Amino acid sequence: MQTLINLFRNNIREYGMIIALVFITGLFWILTEGIILKPLNLTNLVLQNGFILVLAVGMVLVIIAGQIDLSVGSVVAFIGAIAGVLMINNNVPVWLAVILSLLVGAVIGVWQGFWIAYVGIPAFIVTLAGMLIFRGLTLWLLDGKSLAPFPDVFPKLSSGFIPDIGAGDFHILTMILSVVLSLVLIYLEFKKRKTQMQYNFDVVPMWITGAKLALLVFVINWFAYQLALNKGLPIVLVIVFVLIAIYTFVMNNTVMGRHIYATGGNKKAADLSGIKTKRVVFWVFVNNGVIAALAGLMFAARLNSATPAAGNMLELDAIAAVFIGGASMAGGVGTVIGAIVGGLVMGVMNNGMSLIGIGIDWQQAIKGMVLLLAVGFDVFNKNRAGK
Repeated sequence: MQTLINLFRNNIREYGMIIALVFITGLFWILTEGIILKPLNLTNLVLQNGFILVLAVGMVLVIIAGQIDLSVGSVVAFIGAIAGVLMINNNVPVWLAVILSLLVGAVIGVWQGFWIAYVGIPAFIVTLAGMLIFRGLTLWLLDGKSLAPFPDVFPKLSSGFIPDIGAGDFHILTMILSVVLSLVLIYLEFKKRKTQMQYNFDVVPMWITGAKLALLVFVINWFAYQLALNKGLPIVLVIVFVLIAIYTFVMNNTVMGRHIYATGGNKKAADLSGIKTKRVVFWVFVNNGVIAALAGLMFAARLNSATPAAGNMLELDAIAAVFIGGASMAGGVGTVIGAIVGGLVMGVMNNGMSLIGIGIDWQQAIKGMVLLLAVGFDVFNKNRAGK
């Protein structure tokens, strides 16, 4: 029992948010009489929140580096407008328009990263300016009107599903992929445990590792089974999984990841250690520009139109997801998985409150309170650790 208590205490950020997600899901399962966990609603939950999860992946790196980005909602709208002008007005092939849109996102990241990293203007000011600039450019580019529809293949980016290998109603390939993912996670967990033991690190008892893996495998395969009962694995979820895998690896296993944590944790110490912190901050914003561009393409594909009001308030959803997922306002703390969990908390709350008929006014108020409690929880833990 003491081992479990110590494990939870040492990982209170990670486990606390997972427990909160389970509690919130269970609460809405009761309030909606089980509708929230029905296959159709789970599919809709993924499709409606995929671009927020993508934004959260980029935003968590920014916040770990000790920065902030208020412009991503406007960038989402601007990229959607560019994609609309290219594909609809100028008949540019979809693949080329996607590449050009991502390149524009990178240029936006270069622009903002330069002012923040090398000129020294605070990220809050630069990205606040970016919020206004790119929203204005969106209105100018679209002339205040919506562009629609996109070519038929483009909306599949956000509303399509992977093809199946069978002909029945049950999506077999989704279950096969979930089993493969489960085996990969089991392998990685035991590989990590073996490495820790080789270097004489403290490891949790085997039964705890086994129980954690059993629960994780059950959740993954149950979720995949529910999706398989509907239309299978959404393409947007594949994109999210790929981003999680790439950025988790980068943050945990590469020099760049360690430099991002060091820069956010203590910039002066990182400078003295030889880390080029300006370069780190610059590339974090370039990366976030590309991620925001990807989210913009997904959002436009979801709407099947480019609209001037697209992406409104999305920056706050992304930031809230990161903080709810355990990142620290001071920087240097946070994980990609935590940001995804935070995004799921926001998504489940939005979906559940809509299902039980709570108005948008109270939804905003409740989400604001959850964000406040999450940041308050972080401050409380930090003050307790300092005593």
